[in-house]
Amino acid sequence: MHLTPASSRHGRRDTPKETGLSPISMTDTPDGMQLACYRWEPDPAVAHGRGIYMLHGLGEHAGRHDRLACWLADRGWQVAAHDHRGHGRSTGHRATLRHPDDLVEDAVRQLRAWSAELAQPPVLLGHSLGGLLAARIGLRGDLPLDGLVLASPPFQVTLPAWKTEALKLLANWAPDLRVGHGLRTLQISHDPIAVRAYYDDPLVHDRMTGKLARFIHDAGAQALADAPTLRWRTLLLVAGADAIVDPAGSRAFADRAPPGMLALRWYDRAWHELFNETPELAAPVYADLDHWLAQFPQAAPVIPATPAANP
Repeated sequence: MHLTPASSRHGRRDTPKETGLSPISMTDTPDGMQLACYRWEPDPAVAHGRGIYMLHGLGEHAGRHDRLACWLADRGWQVAAHDHRGHGRSTGHRATLRHPDDLVEDAVRQLRAWSAELAQPPVLLGHSLGGLLAARIGLRGDLPLDGLVLASPPFQVTLPAWKTEALKLLANWAPDLRVGHGLRTLQISHDPIAVRAYYDDPLVHDRMTGKLARFIHDAGAQALADAPTLRWRTLLLVAGADAIVDPAGSRAFADRAPPGMLALRWYDRAWHELFNETPELAAPVYADLDHWLAQFPQAAPVIPATPAANP
C-alpha cells in the first residue's frame, strides 16, 4: 500500500484544530471492498519516524478525527487511518458484515502494510467501536504493536432493554436487516458545535444490523474474558458520564488486565467523544495522551510475535 501525504502540519498546537479532509487512496480488500485511506504527515522538523494508526467508531468515518490526527502530527507522529467497510467513503452496505471479523481483518491488513512502511510497529488508537477492534487485535497477540490507546470502547453497550432484545432477534432471524441503532447521539459531546457537525455530516449514518450488533456484543465479552492476556502497554480513556457505552465495561477490563500493563484515565463529566469534547473537558484527555505517549520514546523493531512471546 503506497499513500502520498494528504497535508503537512507546521508548528505545534496545544489544542486541536478542525480542518477538512478527503481520502487520499482507495485500498482493495480480498473480498472486493474498497477502503478509503487517509494519512497525516508531520513536519520534517518534528518528525520522529513513529506511527499511530487510528480506528474510528460506529456510523462515522476517519475524517471526523482530523483534528486529533493533526494534533498528533504536530507532535511528530505519522498518522494513518481508513474508513471501515460500510462506513464513510468506503464501499459496502451500511452496518453490514459478510463475516463477523470483517472489520478486524480489514484493520489487520492495513496495520501490516503500515508497519512495513514504517519499519516498526505503530501505536493503535481506537475510538468507540474502533477501540473494541483495537482491543481485539491487540489481544490476538499475532501483530506487533507499539501500544494501544482505547477511547470509550464498547465492552458493554448502553441500550434500552427492548432494543437489546430486538437486536438479538434480528441477529437470529434477519441478521442483515438494517435498522436504527438507537444510540443517544445527542450526547456524544457537551460541545454543541461537535454535535451539530455530527448531524450535518452526510457520511455519518445511524444504521445497525443484527450481525453487527452480535459482533459488538460478542467481541466485548471476549475482550473482557481475554483481558488477563493483554501484552501491549495500553492507555484506556473512559468517559465517566458516557450515555452510549457503559463505562463499567472499561472498569472491568482494567481490573482484569495484567498489573502494570494498563493505565486507566477516567473523566467523570465527559461524554462519549472524549477528543471532541468542550475545551475544558477535552484538555485533560489530550494532556494524558501526550504524557503517556512521551513515556515511550523508542519503538520496538518489527519482529514476529506469538501469544507466548514477550512484547
